[in-house]
Amino acid sequence: MLTAICSKSTEQLFKTSIVQQTAFWSVVKEMMGVNTIALNFKINRSHLDNDHQSLGSIESDILVVVQQVDSLYSIAYVPYGPELEPREDLQGTFLEELSECLRSHLPKNCIMIRYDLCWESYWAKDSSFYDENGLWNGPPAHTTQELRFNMNTIGWNFRKAQGNILPSNTIYLDLHKEPSAMLDAMKPKTRYNIGLSERKGVTVRSIGIEQIDVWYALYQETAARNGIYLHDIEYFRAVLMAKANSTQSPAEVLLLVAEAESTPLAALFLVMTGSRGSYLYGASSSRGRNVMATYALQWAAIRIAREKGCTEYDMFGVAPRPEPSHPLYGLYRFKTGFGGNLFHSMGCWDYPLIGDMYTYYTSLELKGQGYHVS
Repeated sequence: MLTAICSKSTEQLFKTSIVQQTAFWSVVKEMMGVNTIALNFKINRSHLDNDHQSLGSIESDILVVVQQVDSLYSIAYVPYGPELEPREDLQGTFLEELSECLRSHLPKNCIMIRYDLCWESYWAKDSSFYDENGLWNGPPAHTTQELRFNMNTIGWNFRKAQGNILPSNTIYLDLHKEPSAMLDAMKPKTRYNIGLSERKGVTVRSIGIEQIDVWYALYQETAARNGIYLHDIEYFRAVLMAKANSTQSPAEVLLLVAEAESTPLAALFLVMTGSRGSYLYGASSSRGRNVMATYALQWAAIRIAREKGCTEYDMFGVAPRPEPSHPLYGLYRFKTGFGGNLFHSMGCWDYPLIGDMYTYYTSLELKGQGYHVS
């Protein structure tokens, strides 16, 4: 299935709309002291679609983040990769072959390869997994998922991870539309709040690295309010400062802040790669909620991405359905208001390389003591 597999410089990673599979993302990780590797491969076209008569091959690549978990062991993490998506019946066998090819390029004591797959979930395409209101019920139990994914593989080695690292549910907006058409497609409350923020004098501007503290103060407040993992400020410095302009897959990063009466109320990182603009990180203050700064900010980011040539906008992370008990329910309500299409991906899948250490590591994850990988 795979041919011409070889390592290459991360600077040679192909142009892609997936931020986490770019040379830019490699630079971000290297700035944080994390190693990355790139692998090039070819796959027969007949394995990518249902046309078994397709001739020739197509070339692609992946970025792998090698995360040390201690002085001896490491984990290979593939964020939202591979981008290339074989037809469903060959996804497991494709990833199995790719994993075995990766072995020789990884550190000796690498525990596993974790793929954070952005491929659409099998069960999101199955009408029987939706309720009477057209809302997705989610995938089946892990054992059932593993049975289907490992079908046709040789080793039946893939395991569904207990959780996902990157969001497995998102919303994509079509930026081919005119802004007026996008406004018309929004929910009435969202459209009203955008107008209200304008009437309340909310303005949005781009800020540079010299004002990173403005972002971080909002981010710390948001993390404390929502109980989320708190990245160090140096992580965001790296995202804003990383340069990959001489590579095949650079990114343009803007840090946008929404203000009212010169008071910062909300901020976000807009990252543009390939044809996509992505809302990568966001934060807001508990003050001034009545001026709807988050709506003004999001609408500004969408229009900026469109003006810079992007054809789609990734809202980056929502609950899979409007379930009040879900931790991302609030984001679901907010982001679905802007319109767009809800997308459900396969999420994280593990390919163990050292069986006993993998079992130990996943037991730590179950107890909430696992290492943070991103």
